[in-house]
Amino acid sequence: MGNRGGKPQISFGEIIMSYIIETNNLNLYYGDFQAIINVNLEVSKNSITALIGPSGCGKSTLLRIFNRMNDLIDGVKITGNVKFDGKEILGEGVDLINLRKRIGMVFQRPNPFPLSVFENVVYGLRVHGEKRKDVLDEAVFKSLSSVLLYDDLKDKLSVNALTLSLEQQQRLCIARLIAVTPDVLLMDEPCSALDPVSTMRIEELMAELKKEYTIIIVTHNMQQAARVSDECGFMLLGELVEFSNTKQIFTAPRDKRTDDYITGRYG
Repeated sequence: MGNRGGKPQISFGEIIMSYIIETNNLNLYYGDFQAIINVNLEVSKNSITALIGPSGCGKSTLLRIFNRMNDLIDGVKITGNVKFDGKEILGEGVDLINLRKRIGMVFQRPNPFPLSVFENVVYGLRVHGEKRKDVLDEAVFKSLSSVLLYDDLKDKLSVNALTLSLEQQQRLCIARLIAVTPDVLLMDEPCSALDPVSTMRIEELMAELKKEYTIIIVTHNMQQAARVSDECGFMLLGELVEFSNTKQIFTAPRDKRTDDYITGRYG
């Protein structure tokens, strides 16, 4: 499935699941409009995968399929298959609360809750019933440390999160996801509201986070995709035109449409 150049998935003695998310003949319709067209994609564990393409090409729609966020939109129909950790996530009977716990999302603009820094980080844990103070305290320490915020905020845990800088707010939103121990972080234009210096810091953070998590990022910034991602997919009019390692996409794309986009002929 997919054009992956024969990437091995099996070693002697055990089966290695290289791919944490796999799609097969995936289609999505908004009413009569087809927004995703026959997408076949394999996302490797502990990697950063970037989705690029012009506005309206289906990048964010595809991202939202992975944690079933499109279910919240009236008139959406999805066909095909999506497997997460080897299990089908489309159709009835899927525990969506658990799915969205394991596959979290960071949005274009930071969206901290109008609560303290502490309560933002533990929000998901509280939703899942966690009340023990020592567990919550440990989660705040680990999560804020993971996003390199603990030293800055350890004496400001009671401060309203909306008073933080935009970069700090975005890091806090990532910490909020990490607190509930996800497997995958979906990032939809996570740096679009940030200045260049803050963008660089978030990119450096992503490089650290992929040691523990799988990251899928949607970005209009091709330079960002080239800098941070291991693998990259180019989308156009709902189709995944090409998917490969990032170096190949940017230096030797196989499809002329990819080359035209990368070289700025359109988009």
